[in-house]
Amino acid sequence: MALHMIKLVVGAATIEDLLAWRAAHAGAAEPWILRTRMTPKRGAEMVDGGSIYRVFKGVILCRQRILAVNTVGEGVTARCEITLDEQVVRVAPTPRRAFQGWRYLEPKDAPPDLDEAAFGEVPDELARQLREVGAW
Repeated sequence: MALHMIKLVVGAATIEDLLAWRAAHAGAAEPWILRTRMTPKRGAEMVDGGSIYRVFKGVILCRQRILAVNTVGEGVTARCEITLDEQVVRVAPTPRRAFQGWRYLEPKDAPPDLDEAAFGEVPDELARQLREVGAW
């Protein structure tokens, strides 16, 4: 069974900000790599169909499939590199309290993907407000 990861986004307020940052900082053939200090002990479970869910300003808005989890370096200089799929999938906006680092996210607790065909393109701020009043 797939295991997911949840992580706060720092420096981007919206999915569009994250994509703009990616476009400005990545080469054409460079894979999307998320670097963290600690390597997840359950990394093999995350590669088996797991995703990273991203929290923007207290709300989970999107996910990316995890392709690989690797430890780089040794000892005190060791770091984790998580290779992500380029496709960013929007999910139902779900409130989430702030936390440090990253956390595991069980599949039963993961928000469902948004069906853009059914909803069209909903701005992040509108989606957040609808969620707050219980209309979504």
